[in-house]
Amino acid sequence: MRTFFSKGAFAFCLSAIVATASAQEELVGALAYSVIKKLDNGVEVRNGGFGSAMTAHPLKPSHFYVLTDRGPNVDFEGPEGKGKKFPVPGYSPRIAEVERLDTGELRIVRTLTLHAPGGEPITGLPNPEGMGATGETPYDYTGRVLRFDPYGLDPEGIAALKDGGFWVSDEYGPHIVHYSSTGYELERLNPFGTGTGGRKLPKVFANRRPNRGMEGLAITPDEQRLVGVMQSTLFNPSKKAVKNKTLTRILTLDIASGATHQYLYRQEADNLSNSEIAAISKDEFLMVERDGGFAGEKAKYKRLYKIDLRGATDVSGDFDSQTGMQINGKALEELSWDELAAAGVQPVRKTLVVDLLAQMNYPHDKLEGLWIMDASKVAVINDDDFAVAEQNGDVAQKILPATGRVDTNTLYVIELKKPLNSD
Repeated sequence: MRTFFSKGAFAFCLSAIVATASAQEELVGALAYSVIKKLDNGVEVRNGGFGSAMTAHPLKPSHFYVLTDRGPNVDFEGPEGKGKKFPVPGYSPRIAEVERLDTGELRIVRTLTLHAPGGEPITGLPNPEGMGATGETPYDYTGRVLRFDPYGLDPEGIAALKDGGFWVSDEYGPHIVHYSSTGYELERLNPFGTGTGGRKLPKVFANRRPNRGMEGLAITPDEQRLVGVMQSTLFNPSKKAVKNKTLTRILTLDIASGATHQYLYRQEADNLSNSEIAAISKDEFLMVERDGGFAGEKAKYKRLYKIDLRGATDVSGDFDSQTGMQINGKALEELSWDELAAAGVQPVRKTLVVDLLAQMNYPHDKLEGLWIMDASKVAVINDDDFAVAEQNGDVAQKILPATGRVDTNTLYVIELKKPLNSD
């Protein structure tokens, strides 16, 4: 593998195309990063971090957008209980526009910091109680307790609009936020009614598993409907009560009216993550389903599935019910798939498109970004966690077991054998 550098000091890597029986993969490049902070133990906190979500630019075929999450953080338990250590607590989540040049280079065109309605940049610190709190205490690198941020966001899904604006979903609240072309919040919807604009999401989504909220977000080609997917099973009505840990929910939101609908998605194993969704048509979507393992260790699931909402049962139930639809007095998460089928409830249809572990031994743990380039070509990118990981309560460098290298945002383009718009 060779490494090249463009005039703008944007690094990228190229490798040979690897052919398989069903597709071709091309390692296109690693996005450039800067060192935000070098810690006392020598760990580099990098920005990086642009793999939390990805989407096509709606007007420029060779451009795409990538999104950071809340910023560098690791699990930590301090004097006020379990939480997260934020080595750069003032970090503001941001969007980058990237151009893929004819040569295969990746060029970061611009970055856009996300702002609260009043104009101040948001942080990735957790929300206060009643506004999307995860039950976690935020700490700085030294273990000092930090403030909560009512506009804080852990962005995980992005939809780009033709007018230059964005919709972003997160895994705190969950929240769905509309941002202007300059990155300022225009509207925020959540299940608590503490957003901006007066509209809400169904109350049942307040039961999201902490930090496994609305991980993916797409917009239909006509820009009339948002489609969001929850990362994992809701704790509905509680963590202890959940019996079906492969049941996850898809939410559709009519942008003009605010009307919502819900559908079920069946994961391949308990506690997996739906980490991205992209629109193929108004009814068909491409979904990322993954585990949290690395190649060479515990990884089993790094897959793309084509799903179809047509024929799936609308399980919306009462918008203001804490548990949503019930069957025989039980929440959907308390029922097996056989019990749901007996009640006439069908999940969305899904068809395997690509198994990245089988085809290319995908080395990253967090397969989180998805770009449909055309009907026969898709690209994926990983969340590199700003190149940091937790080790014995401290911040360590994130190293890929399969390669021995520091994790970095890496784009892979996959040529599909069967077009997405075919049956």
